[in-house]
Amino acid sequence: MCGICGEIYWDGQRASEASLTPMLEKLVRRGPDDGGMWLQNQVGLGHRRLSIIDLSDAGHQPMVDEELTLVFNGCIYNYVALRDQLSELGHVFRSHSDTEVILKAYRQWGMECVTRFEGMFAFAIWDDHQHQLMLARDRFGIKPLYYAPIEGGVRFASNTQALLAAGGVDVALDPVGLHHQFTLHGVVPAPHTVLKGVRKLAPGHWMTVNPDGQIYQKSWWHLRAERPGPNHENPRLKALSGVEDHQAWIEAVHDSLKEAVHKRLTASDVPVGVLLSGGLDSSLIVALLDEAGVDDIRTFSIGFEDVPEEKGSEFEYSDQVVERFQTRHKKFLIPNAEVLPRLQEAVDAMAEPMFAQDAVAFYLLSEQVSKEVKVVMSGQGADEVFGGYFWYPQMVEAAKKLAPDADRVEAFAPFYFDRDHAEWCELIHPDYHVHDVTTDWVQDRLNEEDADAFIDQVLRLDASHLIVDDPVKRVDNMTMAWGLEARVPFLDHSLVEVAMAAPPETKLQDFKYLLKAVARGRVPDAVIDRPKGYFPMPALKYVRGPFYEMMRSVLTSEAAKTRGLFQADYIERLLAEPEAETSFTRIQGSKLWHAALLELWLQTHVDPYRARNVCSDAA
Repeated sequence: MCGICGEIYWDGQRASEASLTPMLEKLVRRGPDDGGMWLQNQVGLGHRRLSIIDLSDAGHQPMVDEELTLVFNGCIYNYVALRDQLSELGHVFRSHSDTEVILKAYRQWGMECVTRFEGMFAFAIWDDHQHQLMLARDRFGIKPLYYAPIEGGVRFASNTQALLAAGGVDVALDPVGLHHQFTLHGVVPAPHTVLKGVRKLAPGHWMTVNPDGQIYQKSWWHLRAERPGPNHENPRLKALSGVEDHQAWIEAVHDSLKEAVHKRLTASDVPVGVLLSGGLDSSLIVALLDEAGVDDIRTFSIGFEDVPEEKGSEFEYSDQVVERFQTRHKKFLIPNAEVLPRLQEAVDAMAEPMFAQDAVAFYLLSEQVSKEVKVVMSGQGADEVFGGYFWYPQMVEAAKKLAPDADRVEAFAPFYFDRDHAEWCELIHPDYHVHDVTTDWVQDRLNEEDADAFIDQVLRLDASHLIVDDPVKRVDNMTMAWGLEARVPFLDHSLVEVAMAAPPETKLQDFKYLLKAVARGRVPDAVIDRPKGYFPMPALKYVRGPFYEMMRSVLTSEAAKTRGLFQADYIERLLAEPEAETSFTRIQGSKLWHAALLELWLQTHVDPYRARNVCSDAA
């Protein structure tokens, strides 16, 4: 796991150390072990390394192989099998790293090599023979990849902080990004961000940049959510063609999840731990590690002080898992008084504004865990892939009541959108108003081919597009802020393909029915049958006291007034009644927190660099 950056020009400019150095400085925390830079005429590549596979100098990046130069962030879990295959084809390796496997695979198969990779990755290859810069991102966007058009060229990096530090970026606010941000609770689908000048490569896409300025993007993977046929290319799904029996699907999920966990355990030259929340997902990872015969399972949990309204930890559940599997466990209890003072640090680590308050919890947990291990597994993705949220059955029931020719988004929006378009217009200054782009975007996604039922469309939308900019990005940013690599077995693409192919009646049997069935007998029943839990953050959940005062200070600051993004009367209503029912979104997010977080993110990341970047005042 690492941080990458680079630039390419087509107007005669040369790539320079002066541009790459500030970008690399903003990537040090992602890769504290080593760094490197490569420059050749109009192209420059930079890398910060977190050493996980092949800890020797042979894994140093940028990695050069004759006419090819590579920077890579992530992990290719099947790199050993690919290396053996490539060796049989005549390729000679100088290292034991997955990085070199990417180079040889590209030499053998071109950009189609990405279809053979199992893992999480974002990489860039300069091909001196083709005079092209190639960039690619994994199927689910687990690893980030941002880019910024600049005068005469384009830059790319693992985070927006690096792009802004190099200068020359248009930091005007993007109205489309703003619409998504406040409608999809912090999710801004690629290619947009909240800044006009910062774009991101979509998951499952690759992009080529030519020295003449031509940029071309292509989707290289598409998730299907339909029942498998007898000629399905996946042998496991082929065997399930026409099968409706729940037990057969349970066994397929079990086998796929075991393989996913095993891949993420063995593709490492350092110990691998587990972030154990006390929920079903992370507990099941521990159970499967035990089932695989792992003796020394290292687990980590975090909790906060209780408040009168609720408990601040889920230790009562994680402790049961530790007891059953005798893991080497560490739990960290954070006083609530320490949470708010650390909030700014978490915002510093955000490549994009994140509304989920448990980002702070992940930040604080990662700080402690990084002192013990360099790699952890985490349960992110299970809720979205296996139907773990209360709004999924609500959407299905709503869809049943729609007319046959009605737009499916009418059954989606009332249970998912934070606010409708009219309210968005009340919140955002008219200078930034656009039409209802979020409804249009969701409708297009729900109409994509290769999904049989409405619930198939919804779960695929979540897994393919929405999850990348919520839990996945949150975990990447907060763990990598401490040089900690997080692996997410529930987003193994083979496992997700099985889950998406399961019959709707199986998916909707219960919340996360398939995972609960796999867990039964392996995980304590109390963990399986407990109510759905969320990372408890009492200090940031209740909009009162120092937390409220912090948000008031941010939203009434001179910087906020000068920016003029929000309509004053809307913010005043929220400040007057921060805990009123109308001050929370449909899925119980604080509207005041949403506004304050975005403004704080802009003050943190954009305002300090405004003079160095291209900017405008309105849409």
